[in-house]
Amino acid sequence: MENITIEMISKSHAEELLKFERENRDFFEVNLPPRADEYYCLENLQKILDEIIMEQEDGLCYMYLIRNESNEIIGRVNLFSVIRGILQKAEIGYRIGEEYNGCGYATKAVKLVIDKAFNEHNLHRIEAGTSPANIGSQIVLIKNGFEFIGRTRQVININEKWEDGIIFEKINDIKN
Repeated sequence: MENITIEMISKSHAEELLKFERENRDFFEVNLPPRADEYYCLENLQKILDEIIMEQEDGLCYMYLIRNESNEIIGRVNLFSVIRGILQKAEIGYRIGEEYNGCGYATKAVKLVIDKAFNEHNLHRIEAGTSPANIGSQIVLIKNGFEFIGRTRQVININEKWEDGIIFEKINDIKN
């Protein structure tokens, strides 16, 4: 497996991000809610990136691209739903392009983002949810030290069907 890097998303990534998302749309929509067709238009994606960048500047989310040694986007890892104050927590989500799926890249990338979450973004807790059928995603979390919390019933609507979720958490024990 080749080395990877992560890079905070910026407006300059719009065209290559759109290419990545278009190429993997069908693959992603197996386990994730489908995105509207408008998402796959460059002009709309640029507007979405403008909003994301403002939210990143405000510390409300941190969205990362995963790049391989050839500098191609092979995936994304997102810290979102950031809550500050007494909680200092976020949710994490990730997606790896179909061509690179199952090769360990998500595990490596999540590890890199966890390090940033705890050491740069000063978060105390990261939560993650996955579908019961997405064993690969659960393995990524377990390999990165996440603990199983429980199962939630009918928590997310995927392809017009309410699905259960599996919840994990990781605590920044270094700060205790």
